[in-house]
Amino acid sequence: MITKAQPAWPGHVLVAGIVIAAAVLLYSRGNGPAPGSAHSAALPAAPADLRGFRTDAWMLPSDTLLGFVEVPAGPFIMGSGKSTDPLAFDNERWSQEQAQGTVDVPAFYIGRFEVTVAQFQMFAAATARKIESQTLASPPTHPVTFVSWPDALAYCRWLEAELKSASATPAALKNRLNEGWHVTLPSEAEWEKAARGADGRRYPWGNDAGTGRANLGTQNTVPVGSSACPDCAYGLSDLSGNVWEWTRSPYQPYPYDPADDNSTIGADALWVMRGGGFNDSEQMGRATTRGAADPGVRRPFIGFRIVVTRN
Repeated sequence: MITKAQPAWPGHVLVAGIVIAAAVLLYSRGNGPAPGSAHSAALPAAPADLRGFRTDAWMLPSDTLLGFVEVPAGPFIMGSGKSTDPLAFDNERWSQEQAQGTVDVPAFYIGRFEVTVAQFQMFAAATARKIESQTLASPPTHPVTFVSWPDALAYCRWLEAELKSASATPAALKNRLNEGWHVTLPSEAEWEKAARGADGRRYPWGNDAGTGRANLGTQNTVPVGSSACPDCAYGLSDLSGNVWEWTRSPYQPYPYDPADDNSTIGADALWVMRGGGFNDSEQMGRATTRGAADPGVRRPFIGFRIVVTRN
């Protein structure tokens, strides 16, 4: 059940079944900037701390697939309840009858890291998009924040067009895009599978919270990939902590059905965020914690990660 609480954060944000409400910013199909201070971004320089990222390839990571990691097709366990995890919130429960369900997800590619300030700055400069002044205020390798849901989707559309046309694009990605796959935000199921793997773990690295695995309970973001996670299912970074990550799924009760995502596109909705932010507790950083926000909000603890998917 969704309940009201005193605002802990500004904006209209729902986290783990608690609506934290103040000003509500509604999404416009025009994808224009939200009210407030905005500016056009200049092309980013190449400071020393961008080592490991390609200045000739949209500031993406310097690895074989430009930072994308393949998650194979197959089923995984989704959702949670008190019987499987004492820290679970009510909105994680699959149904009245069971705590968890099984979802079969087609193969997709997901970003190893959250989208960085440098990557988003490249997009903003190339498109002359007006953005909030705070969006590019963090160092270039930190996750970009103060981005709305439409901002994140606009970045995805731009990068898809760039990857489809450029010679620097790895053949595996270009072939998928030419077959009709898209660069977009992960669905809620894609995000959770990437975080949990196929064994139903509570955190991206296993069942125990541990220490030093994630940027949680701190005062600010850190560079993407700062917390090594050799035990994470697909070697991904910051799926717990650093920033909440937008998904392309509207917030609605479980059980999860991908058809429901498509049926509610265009309707006023809260959009699911996952992973918890830097100032959150370990409970919020679990792989099954569900948050959501109005699409127009821009906050210092909200960013995003991208996928290449056929859906």
